[in-house]
Amino acid sequence: MDFDEFYSNFTITIALLIVTIIFLIILKKSKAPVVIVNWPPGPKPLPIIGNIHQLSSLPFRSFRDLAKQYGPIMHLRLGQVPTIVVSSPEIAKEMLKEHDPSFADRPQTIALKIMWYNYKDIAFSPYGNYWRQMRKICIVELLSAKMVRTFASIRNDEVTRLVKSIQMSGDQAINLTDSIFSLTSSITCRAAFGKVSKDNELLIKLLKEGMEMAGGFEIADLYPTSKVVNALSWGKWRLVMMRRKLDVIFDGIIDEHKVNLGKGKGNGEFGNEDLIDVLLRIKDGGELEFPIHNDNIKAVIFDMFSAGTDTSSTLIDWTMVELMRNPRVMEKAQAEVREVFKDGKITDEGEVQKLKYLKNVIREALRLHPPVPLLPRASREEHVIKGYTIPPKVKVLVNNWAMQRDPKYWTNPESFEPERFETNSKDFIGGDFEYLPFGTGRRMCPGMTFGLASVDFPIATLLYHFNWKLPGQMKPKDLDMIESPGITALRKDSLFVVPTPAAFTNTPICI
Repeated sequence: MDFDEFYSNFTITIALLIVTIIFLIILKKSKAPVVIVNWPPGPKPLPIIGNIHQLSSLPFRSFRDLAKQYGPIMHLRLGQVPTIVVSSPEIAKEMLKEHDPSFADRPQTIALKIMWYNYKDIAFSPYGNYWRQMRKICIVELLSAKMVRTFASIRNDEVTRLVKSIQMSGDQAINLTDSIFSLTSSITCRAAFGKVSKDNELLIKLLKEGMEMAGGFEIADLYPTSKVVNALSWGKWRLVMMRRKLDVIFDGIIDEHKVNLGKGKGNGEFGNEDLIDVLLRIKDGGELEFPIHNDNIKAVIFDMFSAGTDTSSTLIDWTMVELMRNPRVMEKAQAEVREVFKDGKITDEGEVQKLKYLKNVIREALRLHPPVPLLPRASREEHVIKGYTIPPKVKVLVNNWAMQRDPKYWTNPESFEPERFETNSKDFIGGDFEYLPFGTGRRMCPGMTFGLASVDFPIATLLYHFNWKLPGQMKPKDLDMIESPGITALRKDSLFVVPTPAAFTNTPICI
């Protein structure tokens, strides 16, 4: 036996020994007195691991399959964590509307705790007065319809830049997924923080890794009471190292804002205050019910960057993928865009509202590919739902992805058919519980208006200026439609396409 083989076998032996020790410790702790609860039905859990073995890397797909056997409200045990999975619009309505805010908390995960500064952000902070305070500030200063309209020139500038970069590619295939990520991150940075960070590529990398690890399926999330598991969790230490990189970037952004404010200059795109300026001002003003510090500001920075970048880029990417897979829909959408903008200009973003078919294309993309497939909630107090008891502090996952593909509510649910919305009045503003791409109730996405403004205009521009084909001999049916794991469901593979400038276009669309 050579040294390499000996070292490999030794490493495997040590790893198995550690796993065995952890197993015995958890087994000992799991012998606590059993509390009888009238849980919803669900598959029988195994000792220690519970129902983890029944999940794939894409839990929302596994949950849909299990729901066919155990019903629209299920109880599973994921490691130590009791979890309720809801796959019915009627039950979702009862929980998220009739008993909102009893189900308005968020489940905690190790990634959210570390990367979002111990839940000091908005999206993942516990429901309560602090959450209301920070949400109100961000809506007023960034996310309101009025503020979104003021960022129109930023969106136009970044989309024009995207068009020019694509034109420079010639007839070469481009990674449209990466280009879209860069577009939405730049729009978000300029609107919220005054300019694009010099560390934007690293921010995007940390965002993607953080979102992938934040789904609640890291080993430290599955055994939260085990100090041994937490101490030996490589994922936890990886997150700590990622957080240190975030600190360096965000501390630099905050310090730069402080310097400019000291000179009497706002850091906003137009010489005004941006969101960080506002947070720094009220931090020093002592006017808040819950005083904030640098970690609060950094948590909000990462919140705005992640929400403004990830969900918008995910939606644009899936929309373009579906258009590539459905040439008939692509042709119809392009014909509409080129007719409405036949003069080559958009005089204002109100013109985009004329694109009725494109709006339906985006709505259909949101139905088939909701950026957040599982709506994460946590119970704040005990409730009886459909005769079953849901104790307090229990994780609740509403399987939005499954409900939006349920044949009980949708005809041909697996097909991409934008025409369905010509006669279907369902909308995504939170009142139709079989269609909740932005959530509903108090925890509905507050950045919906901001995000959508960064979606329809870029797609319209891409369809106007270019014809698109897949590289080489690749056919639409060859596109893999599997999602990547994590809180958001970006397509696993990047979209590579070959753009050809439309013969009649010569100048970028402008506002």
